[in-house]
Amino acid sequence: MINPTISEWLNLIARWIHVFAGIMWVGTTYYFTWLDARLTEEEKAVLNTGKGAQIWMVHSGGFYVVEKRKVPDELSRKLHWFKWEAGTTWLSGFALLIIVYYLGGGALVDRDVSQISIGAAIGVGIATLVFGWLIYDLMMISPLGRNEKLFAVLAYVLIVATAFGLTRVLSGRAVYVHIGAMFGTIMAANVWMRILPAQRKMIEAIKAGNKPDQKLAAQAKLRSKQNTFMVVPVVFLMISNHFGGTTTGGYDWIHLAILIPVGWLAAKFIRRA
Repeated sequence: MINPTISEWLNLIARWIHVFAGIMWVGTTYYFTWLDARLTEEEKAVLNTGKGAQIWMVHSGGFYVVEKRKVPDELSRKLHWFKWEAGTTWLSGFALLIIVYYLGGGALVDRDVSQISIGAAIGVGIATLVFGWLIYDLMMISPLGRNEKLFAVLAYVLIVATAFGLTRVLSGRAVYVHIGAMFGTIMAANVWMRILPAQRKMIEAIKAGNKPDQKLAAQAKLRSKQNTFMVVPVVFLMISNHFGGTTTGGYDWIHLAILIPVGWLAAKFIRRA
């Protein structure tokens, strides 16, 4: 346990960093997803015309034109990487998990549900994040990863099973936060361990005078797409700490099982808007 005053200040600082970084990450994620979808439509429209696909936009008193290139004309220009939003969001979120649940202790376990020790409960929580990412990643690099519908069905079953299992050992709010943290861990790991390395390999190939492997681009795009589908459930699960309606009555995992696919449908709508 830590001093209550220090805990409150750490909670406040980590919470604001987490919220601000999360807003930036979600914003850039959906912006680039929207941009890619519109550019793909434009590419089809200008096919065989010799013109490049462009998107024109107006915002904040200016006009902007954006185009997508699979191979840049030059690499001497500054290349902007959108990565620190993901890293900052995850690090601040994990810090909050430690401050509120692992050091706070009492909010992690509901004694009416389980008599598990705090240490064991922390181990369950961390294992959920680690194995959640490992299982997801193994599924993605397997042949299953090429079948999006089958992947989604199996992933959903595993998520619900995980939520059901956690409700037998953790408090309702802790279950929601840990499922959200599992999603957030997968999203951040996608960015840092799969998307960025693929992009760097493509840049290295271009610098070496070789054609970049488009399979790497496709894999990075798929991971980014899946991140957009996890965003809405993550936001809901993270704010669930502020109200009790979905974490009471012993039906926590059922509420979660319903609301996660609703979040996926909302994300699909946002992607097409």
